[in-house]
Formats: sequence, C-alpha cells, structure tokens
Amino acid sequence: MTQLAFWIAVVLLVGCGLPRPQPNELGPVKVTQEVQQLWTANLGRSVNLLQMIANVNGKIAFASDSGLVTVVDSSTGKELNRTQLPVKINAAMGFDGKRLALVSQNNELIVLEDGAVKWRTNLEAQAYTAPLVAGERVFVLLANRTIQSFDGTTGRVLWTQKRTGETLVLQQQGVLLPFQNTLVTGFSGRLAALNPDTGVSLWETTLAVPRGINDLERLVDLVGRASRQGDTICARVFQAQVGCVNARRGEFLWARPSVGVQGINGNADVLFTTESNGVVLAWDRKNGERIWDTDRLKYRNLTAPLFTPKAIVIGDNGGNIYLLSPKDGSLLNRIQTKSDGFASAPTSIDNGFVILTASGNLLAYRLP
Repeated sequence: MTQLAFWIAVVLLVGCGLPRPQPNELGPVKVTQEVQQLWTANLGRSVNLLQMIANVNGKIAFASDSGLVTVVDSSTGKELNRTQLPVKINAAMGFDGKRLALVSQNNELIVLEDGAVKWRTNLEAQAYTAPLVAGERVFVLLANRTIQSFDGTTGRVLWTQKRTGETLVLQQQGVLLPFQNTLVTGFSGRLAALNPDTGVSLWETTLAVPRGINDLERLVDLVGRASRQGDTICARVFQAQVGCVNARRGEFLWARPSVGVQGINGNADVLFTTESNGVVLAWDRKNGERIWDTDRLKYRNLTAPLFTPKAIVIGDNGGNIYLLSPKDGSLLNRIQTKSDGFASAPTSIDNGFVILTASGNLLAYRLP
C-alpha cells in the first residue's frame, strides 16, 4: 500500500460479523397520523450513493452514482434541470439553491449552475462528505483531514487547512455546516469552528477520544448529519456516543454513550437518534438525559431520523417509512414503498418530507 493510499484508507465498521437477528413482524399498524403522497420524481436508474438532500429556495437536488444530477421543484416535483456528468460521484450534494457541488470518484470537485458545469478542479485526496456551498464559496472536507475553501464563481482556492495524526477515516458523510459567521466541521472526535474567510481555527471541542491499541480500534469520527438549534450543535460519534456543544462559545455541554452509525435530528428541546440495533431514542437536548426509547423497530437497518412537529420520520432497508410520535415513540403509521431501501435520510419540505429510494425515486409526502 502506498503512503497516500494508507493515509486515506477507509474503514466502515459493521459489527462483529455475527448474523443480525431478524426483526419481529409489526403486524397491522393503527394509523393515528395520516400521510398523503404529493409527487414522485424519477432518476430512471438505481442509486447506491448515500447522499445529503436539502430543500433550498423551493428546490431539491439529487443524483445517481453514475453522474446523473437532477434538480426539481419541491412543491410539485417538476424537473427544473438534469445533467449527465461523464464521471461517477463519490460525495453529494452541496446546494445553496443556485450552485450545486459534488465530488467525483476520481477526486474532482465539480460545481454546476442551472444544469451546466461552471467549474471543476482536482483535489489532493478523496472526499466522502458532501461539499458545503455557502456565502459564495464552496468548502470541501477531504479524507486526509484537509479542508479547502474555493471561490464559488471562479473555483480559485481561497485557503487550505491541513490536519495530521489520524491514519484512518470513515467512508461516510462527516460534519460540515455553517454556524453564524463560522464554519463548523468534524476532525476525528472533535467538533471545530474555523474562520470561513481564512481557515484559522477559532475553537475545538472534544466529543470522544480514541481508545484501543491499533489504528482501527482508535478510529473515531463524527457522522453527518448534525443537528443545529440556536447556539447548540449536536452530533454523533460513529458507534460511540452522541453529544452537544455550545457553538457560540465552543463549550462542551454533554455526551452520552450511543451505538449508532447514522446522523441525528431534533428540535430545540429534544434530540432523536437511531441505534445500530434499530432502537430509537429521544434525549433532552439541554442535558443529555434520556426521555424515551422504543424497540418497536429493533433489528431493522434504519436511516437517520427526521423531526417534524407531527411525527419523527425514519426509513429502513426494506423500503418502509415509519412515523413515530415525538412524545413517546409510539408508532403512528407505516408506509410501504416498492424500494429495497433508501439513498438518503428523510428531508423536510413544507408540511411534509421527501426521501430518495435506492431505485431512484424521490418521494414527497404531506403530513396533514
């Protein structure tokens, strides 16, 4: 293995290798929260690429691994533009409603505008985290712990910050998001804030520390998506714990053991997580105390949760969408799609949510 290949080596832990127990049958579900399907947008091909989907200025962007990028109207599902790139995609999708950024499997950052490639540039390493498009700039977190900032119009490199020390990284979406006038990202088990104009570090707060005797055992990484509410940013440490930081002061608030691989979501009071064994938990956002948990979906491979005022929305690898009560985790409804799973977590739209299936359908639902 070359030095560079070792530096960007990727590990995704999948447990101890024992067969996963079969989930219990749910049986008939008493519907207490109605769901109405609004529209479907179809890529026309299957999707293996797990991606971040955002609803920005009434537009939603999504893609296939084979390079087909589509933007639709979030109210109607009407296609606004479609672009077939001659590359396979590794990390997607950064989107501000105008510019769209992704990273190809050959380490190329590509920025589109109105369905056309505006600029592209080669990166020094792979990227597994969706670029962030904000403030007329594009920010990229690379697998060698480097962060780069690019001018959104020209693609000119504005600054680069390099980190050293960790030889292994997680092949999964990391943390990269804006907070007021700072850029917040994850470095190993630390949440860090950078000056977006210069890349200078403003603060770093540890959520988890490496343990073990070898690189694999000592691997810790923050997993996207993170949950930001007010001055608080909460994030999952892969297969270890969840925790929260006051992002204005860079102050550690709390961390609790939580064995999971998916991002988190919540509101100003409660944080919701899905565990690796399918248990869903609610935590008090202020102090990390457990409010409730439910094993109704135990042993199902679940997506990250989405909080809405009417229900917590979660998908599984069997193509089911579950609505849980934010108050106690009780099952409110189940939607059975024709997909074998999902390529995104649920994402909010007005009075509802969208979710991208592994078969390439973007499904939009309303919660009346």
